[in-house]
Amino acid sequence: MSINMPPEWAAHSATWMGFPAAAYPEAHVTDEEVWQAWATVANVIVDHEPVNMLCHREQLPIAQRFLSSAVTLHEFPIEDAWLRDTGPTFVIEDSELKAVDWRFNGWGDNTAFAWGEDAKIAAHIANVLQIERVPSQLINEGGGLHVNGHGVVLLTDTVQLDPDRNPQWTRLQVEEEVHRRLGTDRAIWLPHGLWRDYAAHGTRGHVDIVACFNASGSVLLHRQTNRRHPDCERHALHREALERAELHCCDILAPKILEDHSGWVDYSYINHYVLNGAVVVPTFSDPHDGLACEQLAEAWPGREIRTVDARVIFAMGGGIHCITQQQPRI
Repeated sequence: MSINMPPEWAAHSATWMGFPAAAYPEAHVTDEEVWQAWATVANVIVDHEPVNMLCHREQLPIAQRFLSSAVTLHEFPIEDAWLRDTGPTFVIEDSELKAVDWRFNGWGDNTAFAWGEDAKIAAHIANVLQIERVPSQLINEGGGLHVNGHGVVLLTDTVQLDPDRNPQWTRLQVEEEVHRRLGTDRAIWLPHGLWRDYAAHGTRGHVDIVACFNASGSVLLHRQTNRRHPDCERHALHREALERAELHCCDILAPKILEDHSGWVDYSYINHYVLNGAVVVPTFSDPHDGLACEQLAEAWPGREIRTVDARVIFAMGGGIHCITQQQPRI
C-alpha cells in the first residue's frame, strides 16, 4: 500500500472553492466586495484549470452573476467559504484518488458562526467525485499543513496541539496520524503562526500563511522586518525551527503596511496558490507587491504570475490559499 499527498505544484485536475454568503460585520467590507473578491480568484484560476464552487442554493443567482460561466457550481448548504480547511485533503493511494476527512470544529470553536454543515463538506466532495472518504479522528484543517512531496510535512504547535482541538493527543500521536493519512514520515513543527491569526475567528496559527515549500526544496518564509510589528520577532523563531531541521529558507518580505481597522495585519505573500502553469499571488496595493512577485517568479520558474488584490479576503480572515483546495491529477 502506497499513500502520498502530492505537493501543491503537482498537476491538478481541478480546484475546489466555496462561494461566501456575506461579509462578516467586523470585516468592514461589503457583501458585494466579498463576492467579487472570491469570484476574481476563481475567474483567474479557471483560465488554467477547472474550478468547482460549492454554493448555497439561495446564493446561486449571485454566484452566477459574479463568476465566469466556466466555473462549475455545486449546490450545498455551505456556511463559510474557507475550502482549504473544510474541504478534503486529497491523497493518492495505490493510484486511486482518495479524500482525507479531518474532523472540523470551527478552528477550535474559535468562531461565532455556524460550522455544522461545513464539517460535512469533505464527505460531500468525496461523494460528488465518487471516491473513497478516509475519515480521521484528528481535528485538523488543510491550512494547518504543507507537504514537500518527499515525506516532509509542516505543522504548528498551536494548531494540531491546540487544547480546543485535540486535548488528548500527544505530539507523537499527531505525527503518527498525519503520516498515516498523508504518507509523510517527518514532521517539522513551527512554534506558532502570525499574530493576527490568534484573534477572534482566527485559526490560531495556520502554517500556510507563514511558510511553504517550493519544488526546489526550499521553504519560503514570511519575513516581517519592521520591529513595531509583533511578527518581526516571530520570524526569527520560525527561521530557527526550520534551519534546525536543516531546511533551506528563502525569506519573502512582508508588505510595508502594518495595521488596518482591526490592528496588526497578517498580510502575507506566502498565502499564494500554485496551480497548473501559474501562481495566484495576493497583492495589497503595497510598495512591496512588485518585489514579492519577482521573488515568487524566481521561486516558481516557468509559471505565470497572476496577481489578485487580496485585501478584502484578508479582512475576512484569510487569504487566497485559504479559499482554494487542489484536486491532484491521477
